Amino acid sequence: MKFVVAPDSFKGSLSAVEAANAMEEGIKRVFPHSEVVKKPIADGGEGTVDALIVATGGKKINVPVKDPLGRDIEGFLGILGDGRTAAIEMAAASGLTLLKEKERNPLITSTYGTGQLILKAVELGCQEMIIGIGGSATNDGGAGMAQALGVVFLDKKGRVLPPGGQYLKDLAYIDVSGMDRRLKKLQVMVACDVDNPLYGERGASRVYGPQKGATPDDVIVLDEALKNYAKVIKEELGIDVAGIPGGGAAGGLGAGLVAFLNGILKPGIEIVLEAIDFESCLKDAALVLTGEGRIDEQTAYGKAPIGIARVAQKHQIPVLAFAGALGDGFQAVYSHGIDFVSANIQSIIGLDEAIQDSYCLLVENVERAMRAVKTGMKLSQQKPVI
Repeated sequence: MKFVVAPDSFKGSLSAVEAANAMEEGIKRVFPHSEVVKKPIADGGEGTVDALIVATGGKKINVPVKDPLGRDIEGFLGILGDGRTAAIEMAAASGLTLLKEKERNPLITSTYGTGQLILKAVELGCQEMIIGIGGSATNDGGAGMAQALGVVFLDKKGRVLPPGGQYLKDLAYIDVSGMDRRLKKLQVMVACDVDNPLYGERGASRVYGPQKGATPDDVIVLDEALKNYAKVIKEELGIDVAGIPGGGAAGGLGAGLVAFLNGILKPGIEIVLEAIDFESCLKDAALVLTGEGRIDEQTAYGKAPIGIARVAQKHQIPVLAFAGALGDGFQAVYSHGIDFVSANIQSIIGLDEAIQDSYCLLVENVERAMRAVKTGMKLSQQKPVI
């Protein structure tokens, strides 16, 4: 009997790899001779690089980069098993978690470090790239990223703009002549799971700026700056990024990747499943197991377990989903290809204990589900009573 195990991370407690291992252990307790194919996955956010390198037999490389405030740190990227595709999490260089709360300031934070990761991947010979853009500390429209790649942003007097989203209000000219020529052949897929435009009421600054430290006055400045940024990009490069769905993701990095690297924005889970050739793993599978830290109504809006379920549905394979906890409206996932949902916590325990014991709790949760599966198999073999 073949099982395919494809969980996302249980944020704050288990990586996707650890969750996959726990699921395998739970299965083996009931079906010790079964085949378990582990494909830890991610949807473009935290853990995407690890999931892709594990699934493809790739490797992780540490890279010296600048953090959102220009300080030297060590970031990382992944080289997939094919040797030509890089996986990058922008949060590894430009993420909110790299800053203390008092340091958050989207007026001056920059995506420069993300550009350094891209350039390093090109130097290593990569011709394709998957970039996850969740968890940013920035609101610079990807200008910092572009600066790291050789783009120069100038004001009306020809002065070079400093890093930070607030300075884009003074942008007048863009010089791309210094970009590395190898970037022209690069194919960039951007894992983006929001449809916010670059600026406006649903734009990057108004929707996401406050969580990055922006005051109400800052939001107004940043929104106007991104509006001018889009205007100059259209004038100088002939590319209209103003209305691109997802252009406002990661403080406008989505728009920047389209403008300077011809990036293609797609749901993160779709990119990841395609990269690991997930569908080919389903041949002869009896069940698919997936999961994430919390399953609720939001899960149905295209998070990783739903992406898994959509592919499994095509092959008429049942999908079991496991979570650390269930939230309001979790039943919505039943309409999107998930057949069974179960939470790890079966009794009243504290949050710290639940996090500390998350691995064992997931093993036991999967074991209980497998015992139910085994019972169902026995029932199917019985003759009906007349």
